[in-house]
Amino acid sequence: MTAQGRGLLLPDLTARTLGAFYQTVGEIGFGFPEAICAAAMAMVLTEHGIRFERQPRIEVRFRGALIGLMRPDFVIESSLLVELKACRSIEPWHEAQTLKYLRATSIEVALLLNFGPRPTFKRFILTNDRKR
Repeated sequence: MTAQGRGLLLPDLTARTLGAFYQTVGEIGFGFPEAICAAAMAMVLTEHGIRFERQPRIEVRFRGALIGLMRPDFVIESSLLVELKACRSIEPWHEAQTLKYLRATSIEVALLLNFGPRPTFKRFILTNDRKR
């Protein structure tokens, strides 16, 4: 996906985060629960000098009222949201969950990373001018 002309949003940060993901999955492999994968990923992100928050609180508002909280797995350098899965394949509801995180924040780029039998990722962009 492209935004802002022909360039990608956050190309360097996305590439560094994906590098950490593939390093992590290459070492840990398939079959661990998501929490274990997230702990391993946090170690690799730290080793790479990538600043992150783990499971930050995202407030969900409706008509101005706080109606709930969500917790994505990571927010990288305050500008990239990362959701992890450890399943056979990425499903439509995983994508919907990731897009809801973007919609509830001012963050515009997200990665959905799957520690499945075949590691995969999806990149999402939802620019703030397209959010309600």
